[in-house]
Amino acid sequence: MTQSVRPAVHEAPHGPAVDAAASRAPSAGELESAALPRDGRRRQIQTADVRGPLARARRAVFLVLIGVWAALPCVRVGGHPALFVDVETHELFLFGSTFNVQDTWLLFFLLTGVGFGLLYATAVAGRVWCGWACPQTVFLEGVFRRIERWVEGSREKRLRRNAGHLTGEKIARKLATHALYALASALVAHVVLGYFVSLPRELRMIRQGPGAHAQAFAFALVLTAVLYFDFAWFREQLCVVLCPYGRLQGALVDEHSLVVGYDARRGEPRGKKGAAGAGDCVDCRRCVVVCPTGIDIRNGSQMECLGCTACIDACNEIMARLGRPPGLVRYDSQNGLAGKPRRFVRPRLLLYTALLAVGAAVAIAATRRHTDDEVALIRLAGEPFTIDGGEVRNALQLHVVNKRARPESYRIDVEPVDGMRVVLPMPVVNVPALGDARVPVFLVVARERFRGDFAVHVRVRPDGASESTSVAGKFLGPAS
Repeated sequence: MTQSVRPAVHEAPHGPAVDAAASRAPSAGELESAALPRDGRRRQIQTADVRGPLARARRAVFLVLIGVWAALPCVRVGGHPALFVDVETHELFLFGSTFNVQDTWLLFFLLTGVGFGLLYATAVAGRVWCGWACPQTVFLEGVFRRIERWVEGSREKRLRRNAGHLTGEKIARKLATHALYALASALVAHVVLGYFVSLPRELRMIRQGPGAHAQAFAFALVLTAVLYFDFAWFREQLCVVLCPYGRLQGALVDEHSLVVGYDARRGEPRGKKGAAGAGDCVDCRRCVVVCPTGIDIRNGSQMECLGCTACIDACNEIMARLGRPPGLVRYDSQNGLAGKPRRFVRPRLLLYTALLAVGAAVAIAATRRHTDDEVALIRLAGEPFTIDGGEVRNALQLHVVNKRARPESYRIDVEPVDGMRVVLPMPVVNVPALGDARVPVFLVVARERFRGDFAVHVRVRPDGASESTSVAGKFLGPAS
């Protein structure tokens, strides 16, 4: 299904008054978005406060998401933060598991899983990610707009003050608002930095001053500036101008996907309460003034709609005052809004579910290959073999990587091969936590007993463990 940017209102049921309203073309004013006006000029959107069960649920979700995000670098699992990317050692700590550069290939499953999960969620419930969990929405609505309302008051007060003359109160409130924006941006930037340098080390860096850690300071400063620019000014433009997801939405949803929509069959024609032949919509525009992108949901499904559900609570509040049933604006499929049958189980979702199951199975199988040890048998640079005094010699090197967060001792054994002598200077090697060691391995075969290249197997076992890791190499010699 292809989704237009601003399609006309949904088709209305039969009836002369309703048919006339449903068939009329929306005016230019209705189709113009505050986020993307025709003249190309930026118009600052001032959203009104909204109350209702969905608004309360979103605030709770925002609080949980911000709390979890801020806690991950602080909560320690297995001696390390629950989520930590060590930029110095190129290691990732994830809920007690350790991954190093040899595990980079596992990122494929993480990134594709996140992307496909977003696709699946969109097919089921539209832009639920954008409205409820996207960091842009979480921080803008959960932090920065709350600062704005706390310092500058309601939408009406902000509009009136912004349109008025420059006064001391206006200057003071603007300065306080932007000072808090900058402080919030700096706090977010420093939490992000804590994902890469660990919180205790970051606190030491702060005490030592910017000069001692110029790179970390520059990172925090630039990120603070970017966040301040985004949340203090750019705001919804990131969603409707830069983010490609809104433009992909039309290809991801179909007529059965849950979206935020307006029931034109019930609401049209618009008119005041008690007007003859009028629908339930009284054209109060409450749904418009609470929208973070400034659209009119009554014009149908639109690219700029984030699925934030603010218009649902706003409209339901008006319906309650008028004594009318809620749901004029609601979560529903496009078929449901048009009075057509709705289906949750459909070929697209069955295909997505099958692909998700296959992907999950492959990811689980691949992740199970991740071990706490990495072992490789490497041939030393130079001649692949040497002949000395009637003996054929191979010089190899065993590379042992310890991914654990504690030191580990490894016992090395070379599986015997008839006629081969092993010279192993370090049968037991101690490897530091998250470190590695290289052990030379010399293999010798008498010249007269060499009958061609053959396989060599080396087993490496952590001290006290029953299972070992085996690596294979090849003993090379002169052609017969």
